[in-house]
Amino acid sequence: MRDQRVCILGMGYVGLTLAVAMAERGFSVIGLEKNPVILELLQRGKAHFFEVGLEVRMARVVASGALRFARSSDEAAWDAPPSVFLITVGTPLGKDGAPRMDMVEGVTREVARCMPDDAIVVLRSTVKLGTSRKVVLPILERSGKRFQLAYCPERTIEGKALEELAHLPQIVGGLDDEDAWRAAHVFQRITPTIVRVSSLEAAEIIKLLDNSYRDLFFAFGNEVALLCDEAGLDGVEVIRAANMGYERTNLALPGFVGGPCLQKDPHILLSSLAEVGHKPQMIAAARALNEALPEHVIRMILTDLPREKLPTKAVITVCGLAFKGRPETDDLRGTPAIELITALKRTFPNAVLRGHDFAVSADAIAGLGLEPATLDGAFDGASLVIVANNNARYQWVDLDKLSSKMAKPGMVFDAWSVLPFDNGMNGRDVMYRRLGSASAWRGAK
Repeated sequence: MRDQRVCILGMGYVGLTLAVAMAERGFSVIGLEKNPVILELLQRGKAHFFEVGLEVRMARVVASGALRFARSSDEAAWDAPPSVFLITVGTPLGKDGAPRMDMVEGVTREVARCMPDDAIVVLRSTVKLGTSRKVVLPILERSGKRFQLAYCPERTIEGKALEELAHLPQIVGGLDDEDAWRAAHVFQRITPTIVRVSSLEAAEIIKLLDNSYRDLFFAFGNEVALLCDEAGLDGVEVIRAANMGYERTNLALPGFVGGPCLQKDPHILLSSLAEVGHKPQMIAAARALNEALPEHVIRMILTDLPREKLPTKAVITVCGLAFKGRPETDDLRGTPAIELITALKRTFPNAVLRGHDFAVSADAIAGLGLEPATLDGAFDGASLVIVANNNARYQWVDLDKLSSKMAKPGMVFDAWSVLPFDNGMNGRDVMYRRLGSASAWRGAK
């Protein structure tokens, strides 16, 4: 069968889940990973991040020989050269906030060096508009080899990647029609629906628009929460009532917005369009609003719990450190908790900062500059507890019992309205606040 052998470059979240899915569907897959610690785990059939069902399914295809790993193409020990090369490396923002494409360039050079004639190269990383044609294509052309080129964006949700790879439509754009058809044939073996678009650029921008739309969707929910707060209304009540039984309204509940995609993809799109002299107003405003939310939450907290009411070394806990809680993940990339922690350190420089998350390891929590805590320890003696993501397990905690262990006065601030409390629980010793509802509670006292 043509295109049976596949090389995937980059064994991060995108690359590893795709590698497992393709190996399960009969491809012979080799995954390249330069990080020696991660590579050692992978070669033992262990995943280096949490994803439902991944480790069991990965161990199975590794044991069968359908999926193998190597540090580079030189160490891959090919039975025969692969004819499909999939680029899935990360494209983070640099310290200056600009998107970095250097990793894409680096792996493309490796592909150009090791690919045989007539291979197809598929870029799956999220990239600036025009990267496939302006960056990847010239590098491959300099090899002097015959090849085909396509772009097929990854669009899965963390926590459901293996499930979604089996049924999500795959967007495919090629350098020409023949390239697109060949890439479509490869992905047709994974999912039943292929959506072909007219160009590499059309496929590239779809991924950027997908995540920019979600960022805008969440930003509007946050906008509603903030305006309700100023109007003395309960924003969560307003949003839930507006959505109930009215299909034309679908407002997001307020909460911190981030992650490896939403935190950077709008910036990649903005950077791409700046090069053609266009600035999309709503996308820029949405990202700015979501990025400013941690500072806004600190100002809300200080309104009811001013610094002078707290001990010099007050204990402050951030619960829910992964960038999202549903589906549950341990991923800290782009998590808004980092900006929140930075703001807390600046506002309460002498505070003792703790951290709790149901999925994130104690070592990773310590890496954020927090003291890892159990759920009980998160509340014990704390003057302030902030729930920063929407992990459903916080919904079932015994909040009365936990808050009774807090310092007095104290506050529990629920940024995602996930905790089991209502206005009637507010007392003099421990205050309960939700994003978008602080003014409503103050007015109800």
